[in-house]
Amino acid sequence: MYPKTSPAADAVVRKRAPEETRRAILDAAIAEFSEKGFSGGRVDDIAARTRTTKRMIYYYFGGKQELYAAVLEELYGGMRDAEQALGPEVLPPEEAMVRLVELTFDHHAAHPEFVRLVSVENIHEGRQVAASPTIRARNAAVIGLMTRLLQRGEQEGRFRPGVDPLDLHMLISSFCFYRVSNRYTLRAIYGQDNAAPEVHATHRRMIVDAVMRYLRPGA
Repeated sequence: MYPKTSPAADAVVRKRAPEETRRAILDAAIAEFSEKGFSGGRVDDIAARTRTTKRMIYYYFGGKQELYAAVLEELYGGMRDAEQALGPEVLPPEEAMVRLVELTFDHHAAHPEFVRLVSVENIHEGRQVAASPTIRARNAAVIGLMTRLLQRGEQEGRFRPGVDPLDLHMLISSFCFYRVSNRYTLRAIYGQDNAAPEVHATHRRMIVDAVMRYLRPGA
């Protein structure tokens, strides 16, 4: 005989099931699209990964294109959420910048699926990103954060004046992105495994040092 549950507990279970189903579909779609891109990814295969049906996927997301857009929003949002969680607005400018660079490096290294999907999106000329107000708004926020951080550092004499926040964002992201996106060709050509702990640590220190030297007054 099974123990009775309260109406409140039953309500929690009923609420949790759709959330868990949606989460499972989204995780499966991230794996599918990061491996095969938008064109190669199949809703049938996503359904098979989650042991659900195409009908359920369409119910939660509307269609393949909407699901792909949700995947991009999820991955971009994860990066932006991590940046906000740092609390850079309350840290001293130099410490905040170091932690922001380290976070960017760590996030790219830990999420190669994000790097692959951004690469695919650029092959398709950024169409899904351009069509998503959510992605544009979330990514505009990091430029606002960077602008405020640069202004504080300049006012305190810690950063040189005239640094463009978008250019700085590109400087940080480019190295963090490239070492992941090109890790297989770099290993094939030069024999270096960018995932090796000693290489990872060296690259992490290098990008932090490069950015802080770039920002140093008089640089």
